[in-house]
Amino acid sequence: MELAYIPSPSRGVIHLGPIPLRGYAFCIIIGVFVAVWLGNKRWIARGGRVGTVADIAVWAVPFGLLGGRLYHVITDYELYFSEGRDWVDSFKIWEGGLGIWGAIALGAVGAWIGCRRRGIPLPAYADAIAPGIALAQAIGRWGNWFNQELYGKPTDLPWALHITSSTDGRVPGYYHPTFLYESLWCIGVALLVIWADRRFTLGHGRAFALYVAAYCTGRGWIEYMRIDDAHHIFGVRLNVWTAIIVFLLAVTYIVVSSKKRPGREEVVEPGADVADAEAEEGEKADGEKKTEADTAEVTDEAEAESAKKT
Repeated sequence: MELAYIPSPSRGVIHLGPIPLRGYAFCIIIGVFVAVWLGNKRWIARGGRVGTVADIAVWAVPFGLLGGRLYHVITDYELYFSEGRDWVDSFKIWEGGLGIWGAIALGAVGAWIGCRRRGIPLPAYADAIAPGIALAQAIGRWGNWFNQELYGKPTDLPWALHITSSTDGRVPGYYHPTFLYESLWCIGVALLVIWADRRFTLGHGRAFALYVAAYCTGRGWIEYMRIDDAHHIFGVRLNVWTAIIVFLLAVTYIVVSSKKRPGREEVVEPGADVADAEAEEGEKADGEKKTEADTAEVTDEAEAESAKKT
């Protein structure tokens, strides 16, 4: 008799009439909102304008989703293009399958387009949203729980994940909840970046690079625990090699950038200070007008009252 385990949902979709409400999609959407909310707070703290992060996210998010899906389909092409498979399923993103490597790569292209349109340096924007991206990943991983996927080797630990589905080759049983391990790791990465950013005043993309390096460290050991099918190179899972390469690139960037561009950007959004000053002046002028109007109203009432008494 199992005393404790993490239950899996009986299904990952609830139908509200003809409308399907999918847990995986909800997790992705909530993660995006959290990333934008936190990124906005950090951007404003660095001297940027309110709403800029959301405006650029309009470019970054669609590109990121497309990149994540492309990476998954390309690296697991046999799931969609082998004999007996339907290639149309490659478009069904709600059924799971987003590669973070592709999401970050193509999402960066979308962010670059948005930043270029606003005259904003991409590294500064990346630093602001880095912890939010990590939290978005932490939330998004729970979409894998709804789909009963992304689990590890069998285990009898009290926090084992109980898989009940037998579709797509799954074997019901109790497994390491690698989706949970990665979710918790991403929360830790977000806290690390926030702390390091405050402690060392990171700039010029180094906070983002720290996020990438820290995430890759966790992804490497978590990937070793997974038992789902994956391509191997020299006996090592493809995503482990990707994590190693990206980690080295991120660390190299931190070292080189620290020497070439020490410190942090003084201005992250040109004209933000002027716009804020104009807004404050406008609010001040409105306040003065309101005060004058209130004073005039009180005076008129006093004169009217005096006239009545006379």
